Amino acid sequence: MKRNWEGLVLKAMGGRDFRLTVRGTESVDGHYQRLLLDDGGLLAACGIHPTMWIRLWFDDGGRAHQRAYTLVDPDPEHGRFTLEFALHDGVAARWATTAEVGDTIDATVQGSAFQLPEPTPEHLYLVGDAASLPAVNSLLDAGADIPATVWLEYAHEGEKALAPRARAHHQVTWVPRRDDGRHLVDTVCAALPAAGTAHYWVACEAASTRSITRHVRRTLGVGKHQLTALGYWRAV
Repeated sequence: MKRNWEGLVLKAMGGRDFRLTVRGTESVDGHYQRLLLDDGGLLAACGIHPTMWIRLWFDDGGRAHQRAYTLVDPDPEHGRFTLEFALHDGVAARWATTAEVGDTIDATVQGSAFQLPEPTPEHLYLVGDAASLPAVNSLLDAGADIPATVWLEYAHEGEKALAPRARAHHQVTWVPRRDDGRHLVDTVCAALPAAGTAHYWVACEAASTRSITRHVRRTLGVGKHQLTALGYWRAV
């Protein structure tokens, strides 16, 4: 499969390419497909960090199509990790549901970089949804001893099939998607405190991410170094 212009740009920006091999498949309540993958040397070459993501390249009728996915439980010792695919109409979901042990897919590592700040935050405020839940879980694992407050937006009950990895000192609230995401924005903005020793991590639909980020920066007065914000997807 010939890469499109995106692939050329990523390569020029230092993207590193790897070939992954499927080693196991599992359906999660019929709403997600979980794949165990050999990493093709990716973890040894790139290391790991919380919220680490890669770009997968799919064949969409002869055209290259790339989508980003967060690594779940990366295991550098054995060179394996898991990916979780939401099952909705699209080339990525079709590939995931038909993938068999031994199948391969190309991946690019470029643009993924995050570390919990030093000194360690006294509290984490995390805003996500079904798409960013694997990243939220990686943060809860990495900061297992840090108290956390989490809001997760969901469009339907099936999106709750993936469970938050919450400990006793982690508070998780599921928020139904209403009014094109406005309900999440209002809920989070009404509850978020201004905390000088906290870190705020926001990764949901792009417009909602922008609205919450504005509130954190302008209303709460939180500095850039205390905030990480990413638009994980865009409503159409």
